[in-house]
Amino acid sequence: MNPLLTVITGPTASGKTGIAVELARRAGGEIVNADSQQVYRLFDIGTAKPSPEELAAVPHHLISVVDPLETFSAAEYQRRADAAIADIASRGKPVFVVGGTGLYLRVLLHGVVEAPGADPTLRASLEAMAAAEGREAVHRKLAEVDPETAAKLPTQDLVRVIRALEIHAQSGIPASQWRREHAFAPDRYPFRMFVLEPPREQLYATINARTEAMFARGLVEETRELLAHGYADAAPMRSVGYVQARAVVEGRMTPEEAIQDTARETRHYAKRQLTWFRKEAGAVHLAPPYEALRNL
Repeated sequence: MNPLLTVITGPTASGKTGIAVELARRAGGEIVNADSQQVYRLFDIGTAKPSPEELAAVPHHLISVVDPLETFSAAEYQRRADAAIADIASRGKPVFVVGGTGLYLRVLLHGVVEAPGADPTLRASLEAMAAAEGREAVHRKLAEVDPETAAKLPTQDLVRVIRALEIHAQSGIPASQWRREHAFAPDRYPFRMFVLEPPREQLYATINARTEAMFARGLVEETRELLAHGYADAAPMRSVGYVQARAVVEGRMTPEEAIQDTARETRHYAKRQLTWFRKEAGAVHLAPPYEALRNL
């Protein structure tokens, strides 16, 4: 029998880590990370990893386990998370899954049918098109065959735009239709999911303050060091915070502009997370001070 998972999720800066560490420490449990950026080594400040004190208070799994240039997918996350959960459960410890990457949580809890594999030739062709004609050209190509998916993906999200085109090219059907016809499977684990949902103004104020703190702690310096070590093409370098810090390093933004842009894009991301988690059947949405959680 699979163990019961206690899932603590919600938008960025909603207080997931602090609450989860408190609960896991009190229960004698361990934490499995469900944040797609915190799995990478060396990218620390901009991914808001748990502090050394939090990591020391409770055993954590899947934090800083992937090389920055290593390919890492939701399917690989599922495999590693399954192994961590089995290890924790074998020692009789409660399992807490903590993070805000909705897709990772979905594949872990429900599974997903495998889509067609990668097509290296098509991918290289589309990447060349993006380089020569701009990412907008690739996005328009997707809109021609799968307008539903194109409408959901920003032009700059080249990785997912190309992936949708791969699915269409190899299956003959749009990625949006593939998702509907190959729905997520029944639950893989028994779980209880708690979504932390602070009032919007409070959440945005926290995001703004955390953004300023990240830059004050040395996000630009961390980014400069990562670029110097050859990690310009690492996946986390395309995430909010590192994009803006890199712009500072390269002289395309002032630090003040980078802070404002990072906070704005993070607020937009938090809004998208909230929309995602409101579609999770059975999730319990909680407002601060999260007393229902503290009394578990």
